[in-house]
Amino acid sequence: MWSPQDRKYNPPTQLSLKPNSQSLRSGNWSERKSHRLPRLPKRHSHDDMLLLAQLSLPSSPSSLTEDSLSTTSELLSSRRARRVPKLVQRINSIYNAKRGKKRLKKLSMSSIETASLRDENSESESDSDDRFKAHTQRLVHIQSMLKRAPSYRTLELELLEWQERELFEYFVVVSLKKKPSRNTYLPEVSYQFPKLDRPTKQMREAEERLKAIPQFCFPDAKDWLPVSEYSSETFSFMLTGEDGSRRFGYCRRLLPSGKGPRLPEVYCVISRLGCFGLFSKVLDEVERRRGISAALVYPFMRSLMESPFPAPGKTIKVKTFLPGAGNEVLELRRPMDSRLEHVDFECLFTCLSVRQLIRIFASLLLERRVIFVADKLSTLSSCSHAVVALLYPFSWQHTFIPVLPASMIDIVCCPTPFLVGLLSSSLPKLKELPVEEALMVNLGSDRFIRQMDDEDTLLPRKLQAALEQALERKHELISQDSDSDSDDECNTLNGLVSEVFIRFFVETVGHYSLFLTQSEKGERAFQREAFRKSVASKSIRRFLEVFMESQMFAGFIQDRELRKCRAKGLFEQRVEQYLEELPDTEQSGMNKFLRGLGNKMKFLHKKN
Repeated sequence: MWSPQDRKYNPPTQLSLKPNSQSLRSGNWSERKSHRLPRLPKRHSHDDMLLLAQLSLPSSPSSLTEDSLSTTSELLSSRRARRVPKLVQRINSIYNAKRGKKRLKKLSMSSIETASLRDENSESESDSDDRFKAHTQRLVHIQSMLKRAPSYRTLELELLEWQERELFEYFVVVSLKKKPSRNTYLPEVSYQFPKLDRPTKQMREAEERLKAIPQFCFPDAKDWLPVSEYSSETFSFMLTGEDGSRRFGYCRRLLPSGKGPRLPEVYCVISRLGCFGLFSKVLDEVERRRGISAALVYPFMRSLMESPFPAPGKTIKVKTFLPGAGNEVLELRRPMDSRLEHVDFECLFTCLSVRQLIRIFASLLLERRVIFVADKLSTLSSCSHAVVALLYPFSWQHTFIPVLPASMIDIVCCPTPFLVGLLSSSLPKLKELPVEEALMVNLGSDRFIRQMDDEDTLLPRKLQAALEQALERKHELISQDSDSDSDDECNTLNGLVSEVFIRFFVETVGHYSLFLTQSEKGERAFQREAFRKSVASKSIRRFLEVFMESQMFAGFIQDRELRKCRAKGLFEQRVEQYLEELPDTEQSGMNKFLRGLGNKMKFLHKKN
């Protein structure tokens, strides 16, 4: 991906703009009219312009023939095809076959203002009325739902505010303590750093969060007894504040060194930074030091807290000291794109059919309440993280608890959107609670315990068919030949599944950047109605009308309105490729260049 500040266009030669005045004067009107420049059929990217700069451009418009421009366009098309991995091309071809030719339409301001909600369509009147009624009900439902939800701030804003602050907020050790006169255990914080000794509002809020952390570290506390052997495991959870602020808990559960049966303990780091890989490396060092002595863990965490908050793609170095090893430097890198960190899509296909998975995906897009039920903690955690990853480039803005402790099950009565996971042992109690409309999914049997019965009609029909076909053919698509230039990540199950869902979002919102306008003060604003009504497909327009009311979409647009430079990432790469495929309704970059060249020659002709 290029940005204007790091890629400059330097023409290899200076074009001679001064024409032969005799030749210009000798031609009649029809000859001069024939000099009008033909239009290129496609939109061209900045990289294409750099390629064009290396081609030999004629100095007179008469030599700019249809054949030469067609050849140039073919060169650009083949270059673009080489940039797109073959696996992605195969996915795109499935969408193209299902979607048809309709994409965007050219709208005038008058048509935007006068266009009615109920467009002309080829469906029967009764069927159209039924669909419109269901669509209206969904629109009213999501609007009323979000009125009750807090006004969340986006992760982008959170990171901007915390850019110069600590790498983590606090570090705790959670142990199991035996209940008096009972043979059961309760999780308690046995150590915390830093100490909360200042009676401020922020500290009081931190104390409330600390009270909840032990239950997330040991959601299965009642099942534990002392053991002699236990393999350490890593997991994570997320805490969402009343204002929508998020904190991630990264945990390492391990058995302390010693002899005989003993209980495990959990080392937990609480941070605003969502980066599982980085903190897994921190926890590796914690476990290494804990194996020697618990006293070696705390100095390491103190030095870590003094480290700066890393920017995406940047590496920070933490100086440490370990007896016997001397001074050491631990390098921690925050990846540019952590969307697939700690994500395993295989678990979704093990537990769910493709059709059920798409229904769950559709429910999350409309920010409904979803409850996963499973026998194992690992199943709940893996499936919850994986299904949220399907939403990329959007992010789930509401309550997200992959493993909900039994003592907190009343959360499912909350009237606002959530995604939570419950152990099967809590299912009888769940059925007794007055839960509002929610999708309850049994991951062990691939069936819905409760549903709203419209899950098959939430997504645009043709795009849903493309999603289903691409996912059903996932192994076939991966096994086909791939080019050596493509990213290796694409040719894995994780890579393919991510690309399939990215293409869905490219087809529905990939044109968003065309409707981000910039004021004289440099402020960006999104033209909502023009964006939605520019889509040719009626079913996609209706889907967008509901989806655009979600906080997911609002956060996505707000992030891009606030960015000082163009967004980067895999989604933006696919969007750029998608926009290049669109029929050109405006002058492309190359056409503008050629048109400007022709205007200069006309000016010189008049001057002479």
